[in-house]
Amino acid sequence: MAKVSFLIKRALRMDWKSMWKTAGMLAEKTGKSRLWLMADMAGCARRYGAGYVDYKIAEMYRLTPEQRATVITRGTSNSIVARMNDKAYWHFFDNKCEFNTLFAAQVKRRWLDLTAADETAFAAFLEGMGDIICKPVDGSSGQGIEKHTPEEYGDPAALYRQLKEKGIGIVEERVRQHPAIDALCPTSVNTIRVATLLGDRKEGIVYAAIRIGNGKVMDNVDCGGMAAPIDLDTGIIRGPGADKQGHVYEKHPMTGHEIPGTAIPYWEEVKAMCLAAMHVVPQVRFVAWDVAITPEGPLFIEGNSFPSHAIPQFAAHYPDGIGILPRFREFIDV
Repeated sequence: MAKVSFLIKRALRMDWKSMWKTAGMLAEKTGKSRLWLMADMAGCARRYGAGYVDYKIAEMYRLTPEQRATVITRGTSNSIVARMNDKAYWHFFDNKCEFNTLFAAQVKRRWLDLTAADETAFAAFLEGMGDIICKPVDGSSGQGIEKHTPEEYGDPAALYRQLKEKGIGIVEERVRQHPAIDALCPTSVNTIRVATLLGDRKEGIVYAAIRIGNGKVMDNVDCGGMAAPIDLDTGIIRGPGADKQGHVYEKHPMTGHEIPGTAIPYWEEVKAMCLAAMHVVPQVRFVAWDVAITPEGPLFIEGNSFPSHAIPQFAAHYPDGIGILPRFREFIDV
C-alpha cells in the first residue's frame, strides 16, 4: 500500500516536461527511442520506485532486472527514512541552529542565529571575522547559501537588512579546508558525506563519498557539484567524480587534480566522529553527516535526516551494474 501511495503521489507531482526532456537526452546518448525510454522509465517507477532522475544517474536503461533491483531509488530511500527516522526528531538536523547547538563540540566554529540577533549583535559578530557563510536556517540541497567577504560587509546594518530580507537564518564563520581537499576545488568547501545507520542487524557506516564543487561556493550535486566514492577502510577516493548532468571526471575540470587515489586526511578521526554522533539522537537512525576537513582535523557542517540517495548511486561508481542496495541489506531489511 505504501508503494502504491508513493507512486500515485509521484505521478501527480511528476514534472512530465523534464521527464520528456530527459528521455530526449538519453535517446541521443543511447540510440534508443524516446518513447521506449519513457515507457521504460514508467516501468522502473512502478516496479522499483525510480524517478526519472534515478533512471538517468543510475543508467537503469542499461541494467538487467536483477541489477535494477540493487539500485537505491527515491521510493526505496523514502521507505528507509520513514521506517528508520522518527519525524518528531528531524528538527535536530533540519534546523541548522539546533544542529550547531547540539553538536557544538563537532561544529567547532563561530556562528550566529540571525533569527534572534539584532543589528548590534550582528555587527559584533562580524568584528575581526573573515569570510562568512549565510544560510536559510532550514534550507537543503545548498539552496540560498551565500558567501560574503569583509569587503562586502563594510556596512553591517545594510548587510543585516539584506540577509533578513532574503530569509537567511544563520551566519557562520567560513571553514578553511585542508590543503589536500582544497587542491581538488578551492571555490567550495568539499565535504565528506558519511552515512551512518543504526540498523536492525548491525550499526555503522553504510557508505562515504566526497562532494566536490565545480566553480560555485556549494559542493552540492544539486548545484552543479560532483560526488566520488571513498573506501571505508583506507579513506582513499576509489572512483571518479560524477554529476547529475551525466559527466564523469577522472580529473577535476577546473584544477586538473586527479580525483581517484586522493587520500582523505584525518580519515580515522572522521569515522570516529560520525560513529559517536549517530548515538546522540538515536530516534533518527539513518543520518548523512557532512564533514569538512580542516588543517586541524574534521568538523561537522551539518547532518541530514533525509539523506540524498543520488550521492551513493551514480552509475560511474558501479561499472558492474550492481548498486548500493546490497550494502544497506547488511544493516536492515530493504
